[in-house]
Amino acid sequence: MSQFTSGFWDVYIGLISIVSIVACALLLKMQSVRKPVESETSGHVWDEDIREYNNPLPRWWAWMFYITIFFSLGYLALYPGLGSYAGALGWTQVKQLEEENAHAQATYGPIYDRFAAQDIVTLSKNAEALAIGQKLFLNSCSQCHASDGGGSRGFPNLTDKDWLWGGAPEAIKATIADGRTGAMPPFGPVLGEQAVRDVAHYVMSLSGGAHDSIRAARGKEKYAQVCIACHGAEARGNQAIGAPNLTDKIWLHGAGEEAIAAQITKGRINQMPAHKEILSSAKIHLLTAYVYSLSNVPK
Repeated sequence: MSQFTSGFWDVYIGLISIVSIVACALLLKMQSVRKPVESETSGHVWDEDIREYNNPLPRWWAWMFYITIFFSLGYLALYPGLGSYAGALGWTQVKQLEEENAHAQATYGPIYDRFAAQDIVTLSKNAEALAIGQKLFLNSCSQCHASDGGGSRGFPNLTDKDWLWGGAPEAIKATIADGRTGAMPPFGPVLGEQAVRDVAHYVMSLSGGAHDSIRAARGKEKYAQVCIACHGAEARGNQAIGAPNLTDKIWLHGAGEEAIAAQITKGRINQMPAHKEILSSAKIHLLTAYVYSLSNVPK
């Protein structure tokens, strides 16, 4: 790969750009000084009598091309565009981003700092804080959890009180900052198809769903062998490892025998990305307050 990172390519790109612009200028000049011949045509004829004449470009049109050429040369002199040449102004995307971030921090930093000094429960009742938190949520979270926090299949609903990793303020903050990875191993090879179906019926029975009582009885024994370690003896889950509660009627990846059997057979891996490298601690604090408010609406 070293041949693609050598200085040769910087020179190559620069030469190609300059030569192309100069060649366009020369071609335009050659065509502009050419005197029109009234009877000369290009040989193209339409509708039997409409002929295309081989005339030079109108003067105003040629000057538009000249202006474009002069602009491109000026741009390449001031801004990066010729290989590794940085341009006379020294502009870079990173530099502009850093300047914009510094300006934003100077403008809005004091606001975030003021809210960072307050606890999350208090902020969850503050209209101004929630308005800012909502904007952060729409920018960073709505792609997965929907604009109203209602979630979708595979992405948790944040407006109920069913929490995989805990709904306390500090637990929510840790989830946002550090991310989460929940893994359910595939048990299809261990149990076999029939036993998987039995366990699925037992799981459906836990939340009062329609099920086959005979299969559920057999599935209960298998559950105690392979599922109890994560979901617990009462199947209420374990927030320390993100194991869901199987006794409620909330299903992240779908309910019913087929959906549950597929999860048992193939397993699942759910990942929530960490945001501490994207959002400041003060923004995460406000975002936590907003998320907390979604399931703790004052009555």
